[in-house]
Amino acid sequence: MPARLIESLATTGPLADLFADPSLLQAMLDFEAALARAEAQVGVVPQAAAAVIGQVAKADAFDVAALTGETLRAGSPSIPVVKALTERVREIDAAAAKFVHWGATSQDVADTGIVLLLKKARPLLHADVARLEEALRRLAERHEKTVMLGRTLMQAAPPVTFGLKAAGWLGALRRDRTRLRAAFDDVLVLQLGGASGTLASLGEYGPAIGQALAHELGLGLPDAPWHTHRDRLAALVCALGVLTGSLGKMARDISLLMQGEVAEASEPSGEGRGSSSTMPHKRNPSGCLVALAAASRVPGLVGTFLSCMVQEHERGLGPWQAEWPTIAAVVQAAGVAVAAMAEVAEGMTVDEARMRANIEATQGVIFAEKAMMLLGPSLGRDVAHRVMEEATRRSVTQKRHLAQVLGDMPEVKQLGADVLRQLEDPAQYLGAADIFRARLLSQNKTSGNKE
Repeated sequence: MPARLIESLATTGPLADLFADPSLLQAMLDFEAALARAEAQVGVVPQAAAAVIGQVAKADAFDVAALTGETLRAGSPSIPVVKALTERVREIDAAAAKFVHWGATSQDVADTGIVLLLKKARPLLHADVARLEEALRRLAERHEKTVMLGRTLMQAAPPVTFGLKAAGWLGALRRDRTRLRAAFDDVLVLQLGGASGTLASLGEYGPAIGQALAHELGLGLPDAPWHTHRDRLAALVCALGVLTGSLGKMARDISLLMQGEVAEASEPSGEGRGSSSTMPHKRNPSGCLVALAAASRVPGLVGTFLSCMVQEHERGLGPWQAEWPTIAAVVQAAGVAVAAMAEVAEGMTVDEARMRANIEATQGVIFAEKAMMLLGPSLGRDVAHRVMEEATRRSVTQKRHLAQVLGDMPEVKQLGADVLRQLEDPAQYLGAADIFRARLLSQNKTSGNKE
C-alpha cells in the first residue's frame, strides 16, 4: 500500500506498508493464532481448535473498514477483531470458536500487535542507518584535508575540515544507533497478562503459556505483564526522537552549505529532485527538507508519548489509546528522515575550491584569534585582544587582508614577516581537527555496526 498523499513527506513506502491497516490487523491476528498454538502446547486448548484459529487468522478475509467503525464504539481495536475472528472460526468449527482469545485481554492483543510491527520496523530502520553511516564515513575519509570556514553563531570563525564535520555527524549517528539498539532490545517483549495482569484466568498454566507464546512470536518474555508500565516504549520513542534530531542537525548544516551565497556543498541532482514549480534555476535541498520536517514534528510526538506514561492502576483510560498513532508517526518520521539523509550523503557534492574561496573572502580576519595568541605572551591576552579588535576593524573598513594591516601596526612588529606571511594559511590553524576526526571514525569502527 503506497503512502497517502497527505503523508508523502512523512514516511517511506516500506514503513507505510508496515503501519497500514492490513499489516496491523495481521499482527493482531498473529497474536491470536500464536496464543491458541501456545495454549494447545500446554493442553489448555485442543490442538484441532488451535489449527482452525490459525487457518482463519488471515487479514485479507476481514472487513477493515467495518472493524475501524466498530473500534470507535468499542474503545479498543482488539474487541471487534476478536469478535470478527470468533465469528469466522465459528463458521468452520463451532467448538473451536469457544477457544478464541482464551484467557487474554484486549490490551494483550493491541500491545503485542504493535510490538510485532516494531520488530519488523527494526531492520528497515537499521538498513538506512547503515547506509548513512557508510556514506558519512566515506565523506570523512575523503575530505580529511578539505579546509572550510568554521561558523559560530552563523558567523565566520577559524577553519575546520569538512572531514571533521562529516565525522561529527557520523559520531552522533553512531551514538544514536547504540541507544536505538538498546531500546529495541528492551521493547520487543510479549504482552500477556489477562484481565488485571495476573493471568488468573489461565490458572497454573499462565506462566507456561506466556513462555510458549513468546517463543511462537519470537519475542522476549518479560518478568511480568506491563499493561500500564510504558517505559520500554517510551525509551524507544525517545531514542527515535534523538536520532531524528541528529538527522535534523545534519540536514540544517547541509542546507546552509547549499545556500547560493555559500555554495560549498549540494545534494545529488536528478529528474524532478529539488526543482521549483516557478523558478527553473533552483536546486532545492529536498532531502534535507524531509529530515527537517521530521525533526520539527517528532519532539511534540515524543512529548505526547511521555505524557501517555501516566496511566491508572492496571489499565489506562485515554493515554494508552493515544499511543498507537503516536508510535507509528515517530517510527515513520525517523525512518523517512534517515532514508532521505542516506540518499543525500551518498550523492553529496563538495566544492573544495568554493570552500577555500570563502575562507579567502574573509581577508584573513578569521585568523585574528591566532594572531592574538601569538601576541599574548608579550602583550598579555587583554592587550592583544584590543590590538586585534582594532586590526580586524581596519581590515574590514579598508578591505585589506589582516596580515597586511598587522604589518603596519607597531605593536605587531615583533611577530616578524615570516609569521605574518603564514598567518592566513588555514592548514596551519586546524589544531587537533584531524585527531578528533580520526577518533570519531575509530569509535565507529570499534562499536561495530550490528543489529
